[in-house]
Amino acid sequence: MKPLAAPGPADVAAEFQRRLAGYREPVTRFILQAIPDREPKKHLYDIVSTQLANEGKGLRPAVCLATCSAFGGSEEQALPSAAAIELLHNAFLVHDDIEDDSWYRRGCPTLHRKHGVPVALNVGDAMNALSVRVLRQNLPRLGPELAGRLFDEFDHMSLETIEGQAMELGWIRDNDCTTTEDDYLLMVLKKTGWYSFIHPARIGALIANPGRRDLDGFDRFGYFLGAAFQIQDDILNLTGDRSRYGKEIGGDLLEGKRTLILTHLLAHTDASERQRIQAFFGKSRAQRLPREVAWLSSLLRERGSIDHARGAAQELATGAEREFSSTYGAAVPGPALEFMQSLVRFVVERDV
Repeated sequence: MKPLAAPGPADVAAEFQRRLAGYREPVTRFILQAIPDREPKKHLYDIVSTQLANEGKGLRPAVCLATCSAFGGSEEQALPSAAAIELLHNAFLVHDDIEDDSWYRRGCPTLHRKHGVPVALNVGDAMNALSVRVLRQNLPRLGPELAGRLFDEFDHMSLETIEGQAMELGWIRDNDCTTTEDDYLLMVLKKTGWYSFIHPARIGALIANPGRRDLDGFDRFGYFLGAAFQIQDDILNLTGDRSRYGKEIGGDLLEGKRTLILTHLLAHTDASERQRIQAFFGKSRAQRLPREVAWLSSLLRERGSIDHARGAAQELATGAEREFSSTYGAAVPGPALEFMQSLVRFVVERDV
């Protein structure tokens, strides 16, 4: 009898996506059931439902549920927290797209392009409010002490994310071309790391073991993973396939984002090139010409800035793998632990 072949990269990726969908689907159902079935529907609740039904990857709630399960907890008990995280994430996305004047999200026109800025802002506010309402379900499910600890996690997660967004918006507003790699990594910790990986994992671990106090390992693991995730996102924004990526290619340049890629470029240009780059970012988005974007994209490749970012993402993923070994060392072997382990490679190998 012929021995079975070891699973190849495509098989591993397909299995990861299958498990990711298995976490995403109950969270989406939970969220859609939490949306009020009353007026006003046309300009609020129907838009909220449509926006949330257009699913993203669902990584954040998956990290929460899988971590809870990996440490012996009940995924059912973690559902309100996972749903609250996903609602907050979607609220942030709606507001971020307005702040960045982004055109596409998940392959569709952004909410403010479809419905206008005032309606989109209000929908984002509604999803933020609904996230708190859903989080309150922890009180009868888990008791006041654990629910209070989870609220503190949620509170810290929200403020750190908003502070990170403020840093990025400030650099764009001030046309700051002096940001360093350390500046970028601090911004990414705040804007991406805390709410994408650190707090979802901490929350899942707390629900599994309410008496747990040793949560710092999740901070290190989530920092490395979040930074690798964001850098890969920055790379895909310049090199990805829009049909897969779901957002406009080159959007970060049009929006003036200070990415690790741009930071590297600014450190490897002469005075005249830096002046030209600063002049480009000093314009409004509408004034930034396609030929200028093409020149800047070409310069990024020529100076090795994209390759530098790829190398940084790989190093950070290696750091996440190292922290995973210790942070999840006491977890129960099984599908949830395997999912979390495979997440590290997905973050830097993904094309979506």
